[in-house]
Amino acid sequence: MIAIERASPNFNDRQLPVAIVVLHYTGMTSGAEAIDWLANPASSVSAHYVVAEDGTVIRMVAEDKRAWHAGRSYWRGITDVNSASIGIEIVNPGHEFGYVPFPAAQMDAVHALVADICARHAIRPGNVIGHSDIAPTRKEDPGELFDWPRLARAGLAAAPKPCLDPNWTDPGFLAALGRYGYDITAPREAVIAFQRHHRPARLDGVIDAESRTILKGLLLAEGL
Repeated sequence: MIAIERASPNFNDRQLPVAIVVLHYTGMTSGAEAIDWLANPASSVSAHYVVAEDGTVIRMVAEDKRAWHAGRSYWRGITDVNSASIGIEIVNPGHEFGYVPFPAAQMDAVHALVADICARHAIRPGNVIGHSDIAPTRKEDPGELFDWPRLARAGLAAAPKPCLDPNWTDPGFLAALGRYGYDITAPREAVIAFQRHHRPARLDGVIDAESRTILKGLLLAEGL
């Protein structure tokens, strides 16, 4: 699966076992520019893998090392997400440079890579997440065009169980969102991040029946 090795010097030792996969988009004008930046010691950023538009997978940091992709982030009580995660950058210009759908060959490669990582590290579906899920106030990637349903159908990302609207109050929804794993200190941004991943058709930050039902279904699926 790994077609190219391009080592980045930007890593250090892990402090936690691998339990999370974080998906990003590169958010730069080209894949080559992004790879050069991730390999540049001056950038202080890196990722374990980059997936190009044609499906080529570039390995930049060994999985047993802590790559620097998550930044200031939080997921399910973990604040050092870099130590607990494998980071995958997906080449896409992102919202700043002309966000576009992810090509089929690229999604095929992401699917295969995530499946391989999850199998080897026994990562649960609810811990395959986007950068926006762990940093709602700072990040939007991989964004609303990413095919989360494909990964969910394969058991590689969270899929809600069917259920009825629990009719939570807004504070009740936020408490449930925190229980699921999100940082809810910025409530509206946390709701939008949740919608971006699980209900991308409308990113309004409004806690509605559809959002409540999806979140309840996710909690049931995760046994939370």
